[in-house]
Amino acid sequence: MSSQADESRRQALFALAVLFGINTLNFFDRQILAAVNEPIRQQWNLGDGAMGLISTAFTLIYAAVGVPLGRWADRGRRTRLLSLGVAFWSLFTAASGMAWSYASLFAARIGVGVGEASCSPTANSMIGDLFPPNQRARAISVFMLGLPVGIFLSYWLTGMIVEGVTPLVGPLNAWKMPFFIATIPGLLLALVALRLPEPVRGAHDTAPGTRRLRVGSPWRRLLTIPTLWWIIVSGALHNFNGYAVNAFLPAYLGRYHGLGLRQANTICAIVLGAVGVIGLLGGGVLADWAQSKSRRGRMLLGSVSMIIMIPCLAMALRLPPGSILPFMLLTGFGWSFFFVYYVTVYPTIQDVVEPELRGTAMAIYFFAMYVLGGAFGTSALGFLSDYYARRAMTSAGAVVLTEAHRATGLHDALMIVPVIAVLLALILLAGSLTVRRDTEQMSGEVKN
Repeated sequence: MSSQADESRRQALFALAVLFGINTLNFFDRQILAAVNEPIRQQWNLGDGAMGLISTAFTLIYAAVGVPLGRWADRGRRTRLLSLGVAFWSLFTAASGMAWSYASLFAARIGVGVGEASCSPTANSMIGDLFPPNQRARAISVFMLGLPVGIFLSYWLTGMIVEGVTPLVGPLNAWKMPFFIATIPGLLLALVALRLPEPVRGAHDTAPGTRRLRVGSPWRRLLTIPTLWWIIVSGALHNFNGYAVNAFLPAYLGRYHGLGLRQANTICAIVLGAVGVIGLLGGGVLADWAQSKSRRGRMLLGSVSMIIMIPCLAMALRLPPGSILPFMLLTGFGWSFFFVYYVTVYPTIQDVVEPELRGTAMAIYFFAMYVLGGAFGTSALGFLSDYYARRAMTSAGAVVLTEAHRATGLHDALMIVPVIAVLLALILLAGSLTVRRDTEQMSGEVKN
């Protein structure tokens, strides 16, 4: 019996390692566009609003396709769905590098969004069946390490690749090379995912009294869980900030602080990526500890993390041009708490939703998270940046919009991020007031 348990444990850890690799590539591919934002914008003479619209289209299709794929994850073979998704988005990542115009790049990024929509609902559903409830926050923290690691590698390697190949292929083609290189590991991971064993649904949710499947429409059952509503709203706010900052911080460092593409991307790799490893691993341990003390613990930890992040970001944005080291310290410290959100909210969804509906629950959550948050985070910040840039031009009495005006515009637009974080902290606090009862209902400790 012990050897069988050990083998099951080894299989679960191997599957988690593969899911981590896939999630890393997920965010690596997604973030390449932000890393090469400036050369693309300048080559095709675009505004921040136009660049933001590409990410808006990506996230809208990601959210829309994610709902049926979430239902597929609850009904079909998840490993096969995941493999197909990884292969699909990897091929469209290569297509992004073949883009010859704004329209062709726009279309390629939509294809990437379709494939990537398979990742989170499928992987989170699998993790819920691979690990028991008291280990899920840590397991999810490992899976979600793909987010900061992918962002770190994307910024860091993209900057190096572009700088390295520019003398060989010229500046007009250098930005395309990272897209081609990212395709290769994607196709390899798609093959590995196909060979993973399919986890047994609800394998670790066998406590006496657990209600495995309630009667009625799955959509109706999920939307009668109050905590899930709070989590959905929190996801929209959190993703608004995440997508806005990740899409435009390299451009901000280039325009406002005067850094080159490689320097700006290296700093972003550290303050938006590397710090997430600390936030997720430390947050995962803290989240499981907080949950052992109270069923409200994880949600309260998420709220406190946002409260810590707010002044750090606000002070970083108020620094004068050229203040690189204090900017890195403040932003990096604050953004590490941004990642704690994931290890508080994702396992909470597992706690309040029955095993057979977790893929669907994640799909609904991601739909709102991306449609209401991520999709408008990039475009809203982009158009806000354009507005403030034109206002700076008018205030200066100029008639030509310069890069200096664009620097001012982006700086002023980014000030919306700490404001949104205040709302997020309040929403997570509200969710902590309903999570205890919803957890008890899922486990069968109270009657409807």
